Amino acid sequence: MKQNIQMNHTKVSYFILAAYLDPGPLRFLYFSLVLVLLLLIVFCNVLLIAVICVTRSLHEPMFLFLCSLFANELLGSSGLFPFLLLQILADVHRVSAPLCFLQVFILYLYASVQLSNLAVMSYDRYLAICCPLQYKSLMTSSRTGTLLVLVWFYPLLAVMVLVSLTSSLQRCGNIIHGVFCDNYSIVKLACSDTTFINVYGLAILCLLVVFPALLILYSYSSILRVCLCGSRQTRHKAVSTCTPHLASLLNFSFGCVFQIVQSRFDMSGVPGVLRVLLSVYYLTCQPLFNPVLYGLNLTKVRSLCGRMFCGES
Repeated sequence: MKQNIQMNHTKVSYFILAAYLDPGPLRFLYFSLVLVLLLLIVFCNVLLIAVICVTRSLHEPMFLFLCSLFANELLGSSGLFPFLLLQILADVHRVSAPLCFLQVFILYLYASVQLSNLAVMSYDRYLAICCPLQYKSLMTSSRTGTLLVLVWFYPLLAVMVLVSLTSSLQRCGNIIHGVFCDNYSIVKLACSDTTFINVYGLAILCLLVVFPALLILYSYSSILRVCLCGSRQTRHKAVSTCTPHLASLLNFSFGCVFQIVQSRFDMSGVPGVLRVLLSVYYLTCQPLFNPVLYGLNLTKVRSLCGRMFCGES
């Protein structure tokens, strides 16, 4: 009995990541590509955060929400890319339990804040397009600040409790079939009762996924209704400001849906390399997709960046 207890204790001291393939002589090429992608993400997001912060004319609700979005991209990238770089160079793909739970915390916080931030941005666009005359009185600086606090506070609290519950589970295995740590894979390793954590997971699913999704659906359906009945100028304003939001939302949703599907269903029929690439899609492409998308589509941001680098007036 003592030997079995000691064995279980040894198993949970680290996790083995079973989805890594042997890169052979291409190891340093993959390392270089991931490093370049990380540097691009950091550069683009920091640049746009700096442009918004130092430009007084951009201190508007929409751009402040964008600043929060870019900061969250940096958070998500910090939870994945340094970890990937270390694992690419490693011969044994394993990670200590504390580091694994830290990664789960960062990545789940990133995903939760991302969806909440996109929901608040859709609400902001709804007010700007559907209630243009009341926009400034409705979206005041205090309300903007409150929304930003809510975007970060509730996901932070919910994910902290989730990771705390997961880390307290007794586990009888330590193999994660992925290239990074995720909560569901760890819960599947549990040999203790997981009823409470499953109920809690459903609760935060409603709070952090269903409610923001309903807000987004309501906002854009209202915008569509106004555009169909409104003037050409209204339609142009809606298209120019909502297109990047919708593109970002669809891109993020696609990555999240595949990650959920591949973690819960048998994907053995899908080639291993494709499974790995799609599982990290929303964590690798979204942080670069957003700053490039908004930087190119929003005239104010694009002109300020052009002035900064090319001396455009």
